[in-house]
Amino acid sequence: MAKQEVPVYLFLGFLEGGKTRFIQETMEDPRFDAGEKTLILLCEEGEEEYDPEKFAFGGTEIRVIEDKEELTPENLDRLCTECGAGRVVLEYNGMWLDAELTQALPENWLVYQTICCVDGTTFKPYFENMRQLMLDKFAASELIVVNRADGLRDRESREYVHSCVRQASRRADIAYEYKDGSVEYDDIPDELPFDLDADVVEVGDSDFGIWYMDISEDPKKYEGKTIRFTVQVCQTPRVRKDEFVAGRFVMTCCVEDIQFLGFPCRLKGAEKLKPRDWVTVTAKIGLEYHPLYEEECPVLTALEVVPAKPVTPDYVTFS
Repeated sequence: MAKQEVPVYLFLGFLEGGKTRFIQETMEDPRFDAGEKTLILLCEEGEEEYDPEKFAFGGTEIRVIEDKEELTPENLDRLCTECGAGRVVLEYNGMWLDAELTQALPENWLVYQTICCVDGTTFKPYFENMRQLMLDKFAASELIVVNRADGLRDRESREYVHSCVRQASRRADIAYEYKDGSVEYDDIPDELPFDLDADVVEVGDSDFGIWYMDISEDPKKYEGKTIRFTVQVCQTPRVRKDEFVAGRFVMTCCVEDIQFLGFPCRLKGAEKLKPRDWVTVTAKIGLEYHPLYEEECPVLTALEVVPAKPVTPDYVTFS
């Protein structure tokens, strides 16, 4: 018998970033009461502590995860069962990667919402010194809450924060919270560097990362469109004989995290292409289930594939 689904509300960010205060205010809001018991899991403890007496509803248990080794599906399931909790609020350790948590969640735990809290007064030095960790948090979040943001009201500061977040996600909203309690949302438009309304969408050599992120987040708006770009060939047994993977090497943070990203491309004679060959592909984009990703994803049907000169540098970024 399948276990009942447990919704998880995930809060990311570093110490003193405002996670505890955000969760405290959320738990004080009667609208957050769905009638079930709540388990609050703390993966790090800062100076600020919870005040359960102010919570809008009872039935809340707080447990502490002191070591990353405690993050296992079995242990998390045990804690939830012991508390009789129907939902989980999880304050995650800012120094741990999101993927480590994803692997640790029990199968019946589903992340309903992910919010990242950051301190506006330390945003820039943190990003410059812990870029990979911050991008990891941004990529997983639907909302980035920038606390203590009074020093970020000018356009230059806003554009800096916006560009940092967009290196990891084009879907995340950004909210600035000020000392007086007011909140202002980021309104900087995200313009794509290519024309989606063109008969053939021309993706420039440096724009592959932006295109890949955009189509991954909203694939339906690309369905039926024709695209042209210069990519490298990846041959893998996970695609059919008449397919190859058309993609580029993408760097998220530093050279250590460069990875090849792309989508299946159907082409008669695809097996004749050599791995890492550079080709210019003109293809129609469709959406269908594919074993490469084990889910519905963009699949290209080649209209033309011609040899191309290598692109320098041979990797791109998401910005």
